[in-house]
Amino acid sequence: MNHCIAKIGAVIVTAAVALFAIFLPFCDFGSYFVCIFLALGYLLMLAGFHSESRKERKTAATAGMLFGCIYAVLILLVYFAQVTTVKNDSLNEQAAMLLDFSRGGLIFSYDLLGYGMMALSTFFTGLAICPKNRKDKWLKSLMMIHGMFFFGCLLLPMTGIFRTAMSGGGSRLGGIIALESWCAYFLPIGILSVFHFKKAS
Repeated sequence: MNHCIAKIGAVIVTAAVALFAIFLPFCDFGSYFVCIFLALGYLLMLAGFHSESRKERKTAATAGMLFGCIYAVLILLVYFAQVTTVKNDSLNEQAAMLLDFSRGGLIFSYDLLGYGMMALSTFFTGLAICPKNRKDKWLKSLMMIHGMFFFGCLLLPMTGIFRTAMSGGGSRLGGIIALESWCAYFLPIGILSVFHFKKAS
């Protein structure tokens, strides 16, 4: 059952990333909505990696799980707010600056912090993986390299660069290209995780 649940999580992650890439250019609501399921699927997937980790790597697996939980909480708060309060309520200008993701304010910074936590989570989870084949080696490497996103996600919001770009009518195309690139990178992690748990089960 452990590997079955983890495989379901990996399938959800893969599908959510693919749908996010599809919705991103033309449907904000769709891209926000699938991120909720990305977070939930990611936790199921992480639980599988944590469950199978060896005793000497359990600390790394636990750290990955804990950072993943922080990521999930932040992301669920961010995107549930977008598909409920921001979508349905008439916000005044000050509230919109804080809560509307597209304004690059507080909620956008929380989103980046969340994905920074996800990066730390993949790094430590990658440390915990003991590769048994070439696919596992690729999975481990991709997860650990993904950890480098942590620094950008943590530090760049402090510079105000995103707020300046968005308030100044910055290029939406640039943001879409950056996020589509992330999808292209993370999608193989989901796919390789599906194979990993399928083989293990």
